[in-house]
Amino acid sequence: MPVNPELQGRVFPPAPPYLVGREKVREFSRAVFATNPINLDPEAARAAGHADVVAPPTFAVVVQELTLAQLLAEPDSGIDFTRVVHGDQRFSYSRPIVAGDLLTATLRVASVKSLGGHSMVTAESDIVDADGAHVVTATSTLVVRGDE
Repeated sequence: MPVNPELQGRVFPPAPPYLVGREKVREFSRAVFATNPINLDPEAARAAGHADVVAPPTFAVVVQELTLAQLLAEPDSGIDFTRVVHGDQRFSYSRPIVAGDLLTATLRVASVKSLGGHSMVTAESDIVDADGAHVVTATSTLVVRGDE
């Protein structure tokens, strides 16, 4: 079954809020070999003007995953997760993510395209803080492989 083209433009309900924990930021930083002291040491982060440790830019994918799970679980999507490969990932920040942030993400399907028997689904997750202020937009393109 091909990906449902009517997904394009669909906006999903906001995902449950995600509280950014200091240890999660530290673990993620170590996993991606982020060595800047602001990613690991609260004192270094405060000295640089942040409230707590700062997440590396790719940390937003952790929050975005909550919205991608909604998309993949959509019964009429036509997306077979066993055939999905990650095509592209981009982030557009208004400010860094910092430990202590309470973030809420909302996914919009930006486009559904067919390419050589495969489908490409581009999803944008707008991530806001507890005050509703934009923090980052995480954009993922998923490639759904067609029949071999």
